[in-house]
Amino acid sequence: MMRITLIWPNMGYLKIENQVQKFSDEAGMEPLPLAVIASLFPDDFEIDLIDDRFEAIPYDTPTDLVCISIEIFTARRGYEIADGYRKREVKVLIGGMHASLMPSETRLHADSILIGDAEPVFHNLVNDLRNSNLQPVYKSGVSNQIPGVFPRRDLYRKLPYLPFMLLQFGRGCPYSCNFCAISACFRQTHTTRPVSDVVREIERDGRKLLFFVDDNIIANPKAAKELFRALIPLRIKWMGQASIDMALDDELLDLMNKSGCMGHVIGFESISAEGLQSMNKQVNLKGFDSYSSAIQNLYKHGIQIWAALVIGSDTDTPQSLKETLQFCHHHKFAFGAFNILMPYPGTPFFDQLKQQNRLLFDNQWWLHPDYTFNQAAFVPRHFTPEGLTNACQQMKNEYNSYGSIIRRVIKAATTRKTLSSAAFLMRYGYLFRTETHKKKYLKLG
Repeated sequence: MMRITLIWPNMGYLKIENQVQKFSDEAGMEPLPLAVIASLFPDDFEIDLIDDRFEAIPYDTPTDLVCISIEIFTARRGYEIADGYRKREVKVLIGGMHASLMPSETRLHADSILIGDAEPVFHNLVNDLRNSNLQPVYKSGVSNQIPGVFPRRDLYRKLPYLPFMLLQFGRGCPYSCNFCAISACFRQTHTTRPVSDVVREIERDGRKLLFFVDDNIIANPKAAKELFRALIPLRIKWMGQASIDMALDDELLDLMNKSGCMGHVIGFESISAEGLQSMNKQVNLKGFDSYSSAIQNLYKHGIQIWAALVIGSDTDTPQSLKETLQFCHHHKFAFGAFNILMPYPGTPFFDQLKQQNRLLFDNQWWLHPDYTFNQAAFVPRHFTPEGLTNACQQMKNEYNSYGSIIRRVIKAATTRKTLSSAAFLMRYGYLFRTETHKKKYLKLG
């Protein structure tokens, strides 16, 4: 029997009062990609899942292959873990979105890399493992979970994850926002699973609180409506991520509400048409009226809004940031995520800044020892890098004050018309506040 070790790297560490400690994500979500990967191995493979956020890396435990899934913010730590195993002459395979976007970089730390989705090439990978013939590169396109095969959630082993189930209906996104790593990785494609498989997965697990990790669950409105109809009899509560154009489809919103949707993370990104145009965020410009009618329609259908905004585009100024914060306070969004606009490698935005010589940290902020989470990694047009970083942190602090949380809890209760929605927001609003303050000093690696 072959033994496989799957590893989910931590983002980094905190340096506080001359002490260094591993960053422990109190709002940790289940590492769904690893559970999906585990389900692809045949029964005669023994699988261990290690979550670096909560447990030590077992470098000296015998294993035949270590598989590490990396995203851009976990790449540096993932490479450190990979290097530790390879020093012990253990084979390492690295996959994940960052490996797909930066294969040459990833190859420096791995015996093998997986580019793209795992499912189309996994049969070949397993055969190569059996024959001790691991290939340096496995490359595939966009796919989805194999029908009838479900994530190995038994491997989570009661680690301290948030008490809702993560699952996926579709992968990718059809839009081409110039800063988005999803668009760069999936090349504006989108696929969906059979709705019957999603229903079976929910019934198998038995939990009633779910989060769909789809980058845009309504990217295919027809398929989304089919899904929502099938969810109605299950009597669940769920959350997801969706684009603002869903507000233009009343039938979609009605089905969404009836299916148990509590709310969505929505990428507003900017509150101005000029800002959206600079990011090529075309989907947000459909019937654009400063979002007013869209927000009203979402609230009318009982959908909470968890607003995501990016700070630092060339159209942003100190005044526009004040207006952005006022906009969020005015609409009392359940959550507000204010994030520095990041130059993700492989995106048009990264290439633009590199050409203009505006990138910082030697053009590789995700590997630089001095970079800290949500720090400006380029020279903005209307701020200094430090000024932009501080302005963004101030916006986080103000929106996550206790007074702001209470006002938003009241709004959530009136939007959903249930006390459970208010209780949910109170609990996770506090967690979000805590994580916001902790990550301020987070170094990657």
